[in-house]
Amino acid sequence: MTQRSGSADVPLHGGRVPKWLGDRMTKLGAVLCEAIIHHYGRDELLRRLAHPFWFQSFGAVMGMDWHSSGITTSVIGALKRGLNPLGNELGIHVCGGRGAHSRKTPGELLAIGDHVGLDGEALATASRLVAKVDSAAVQDGYDLYLHGFIVSDDGRWVVVQQGMNGDARQARRYHWLSEGLESFVDQPHAAIEGERQGEIVNLTDHRAEKARGGQIALLKTMSPEKILSELAVLEPPAEAPEPAAQPLLPNLVMPAHHDVRDSDIVMRRLHGNIAAAIESGPKDFPELLLVPGVGPRTVRALAMVAEVVHGAPCRFSDPARFSLAHGGKDRHPFPVPLKVYDETISVLKSAVSKAKLGREEELQALKRLDGESRRMERYVTGPSLKEIVAGEMDQSHLLGGRSVFGWEPPPDSDPKPLKKGA
Repeated sequence: MTQRSGSADVPLHGGRVPKWLGDRMTKLGAVLCEAIIHHYGRDELLRRLAHPFWFQSFGAVMGMDWHSSGITTSVIGALKRGLNPLGNELGIHVCGGRGAHSRKTPGELLAIGDHVGLDGEALATASRLVAKVDSAAVQDGYDLYLHGFIVSDDGRWVVVQQGMNGDARQARRYHWLSEGLESFVDQPHAAIEGERQGEIVNLTDHRAEKARGGQIALLKTMSPEKILSELAVLEPPAEAPEPAAQPLLPNLVMPAHHDVRDSDIVMRRLHGNIAAAIESGPKDFPELLLVPGVGPRTVRALAMVAEVVHGAPCRFSDPARFSLAHGGKDRHPFPVPLKVYDETISVLKSAVSKAKLGREEELQALKRLDGESRRMERYVTGPSLKEIVAGEMDQSHLLGGRSVFGWEPPPDSDPKPLKKGA
């Protein structure tokens, strides 16, 4: 994975995560991380958290608003609640968070350093430098309000932090990865995602190395008055030509619309997920159905969950697809089917628990289910997105459908106006 992997637009959304969803996100997020660590190790989990496409898909599969800035806050919070009690076992620790929690990060890192034998002072310094670079060295119009620092017992770490531009109603998420990091001020980001806003002052760009040195020399040799007079001379005229455009990095665009549309999803991948669950799940993967009450609809959700565990980075170009596993708290693409969600957690917990005892059957079944999805997407077709969502809405009340607007009623009941607060 390259140090800088792309950028994206993330609409800025307010609100909060209801407790009934937050508790489930904590459980699902933790067990997904356990599965990734079991298969691929702690370093691979950190690499994925540093990948903005995977991170967005990870939040979407957990029932958050699939396209919004809220995924960052909710995922970091869920991982902190879910992984920290397992820190001694997994060797992964989550620090920081939103607002006042972000300012506690250095102290939390010092405590972790004392507990596991790491240089807590060095980690705390890294945390401060990361925040300083994204708030001062990269002047892109976004004010930082969230800082999450995830560190392993080996001293490797990833930082996910987010800034907001209230006027534009946009958020920008920054990803840092200690692996391969040689300098905090010379192209350090694993990824930056957010809307491009004209000219950005980015002193961390490798091409700005001389500028950084020149600024220090300038401050040592010239008075503020002299600097201002020189700046006036250098200021370009209004009719100056636009500078040549720099090559663009891959850009994940998170649209403003709440509903999930065909353009947001690679349909062949979705059809592969569905076909693997319907045609192969019950027949070829009986291990997934050992948990009482688990049916084909849960296997379909597990096909997407398995992809979050095993999928290659290129497969997360359409994060919206993963919202079709467990819906969304804002009722898009459909209310969260709590029965399916709870069954997913139950299957994963069973699989991970047995794998710790050397019984890999259920975890390997999930891995095969992911492989089957990819195989079948090459040739299967299926219903349209509109038909899939309509089917989910029809059976939502049977699957424990719930959103911030309340429990989903049967389709033939008297419609009630939607009002948040459930």
